[in-house]
Amino acid sequence: MNADQKSEELERLRERVRALEAEVERESEPPWQPPKFYTAYYATTGFLLGTFGAVTSLLFNVVGASLVGKHPLELIRVYLTFPMGEKARGIDSGMTLAIGCCLYIGAGMFLGMLFQLAIARFAPRASLAGRLALSSGLAIGVWIVNYYLILSWLQPLLFGGNWIVEEIPAWVAALTHLVFGWTMAVVYPLGEFHPYRVESE
Repeated sequence: MNADQKSEELERLRERVRALEAEVERESEPPWQPPKFYTAYYATTGFLLGTFGAVTSLLFNVVGASLVGKHPLELIRVYLTFPMGEKARGIDSGMTLAIGCCLYIGAGMFLGMLFQLAIARFAPRASLAGRLALSSGLAIGVWIVNYYLILSWLQPLLFGGNWIVEEIPAWVAALTHLVFGWTMAVVYPLGEFHPYRVESE
């Protein structure tokens, strides 16, 4: 091996040493953590997971309504009285009911942010039972606020009737919110934040 070859080999070895040093430095650094509570992350995952809660609570109502001889989407008909007024109670249009289902799921996605943020903030390491307890309290609170502190006066003011509060039995409304909350408690781990780790050879 002549001098040039030795110089080239030496440069390759130096480059390899620099690469190994960089790997060791990266591995010695702790994984990135958000400086504070990762609000944006949990709001985003809650928005997505809220779909599960909304679909589950809607299916609960579809099955329940069918069992008591009502239209399967009776809940959606009543909820559509908020934007459409009394005429929504007799809707049979598949497209209108489909849009109503989409609005229901969309509302669930926004509520999902609230539930995911609350669980992540107050019960991030809780067992399923703990998450269910927190979600139950939050669900009942949301039901009371939505129905009795907002809709009870806002719908009559805007549309001249109080159909949502009067036509949906209190126990059905409470159970609907509870099913949503319980679903969010079950799917919460799917939205937990785990720092990305680079796997080394």
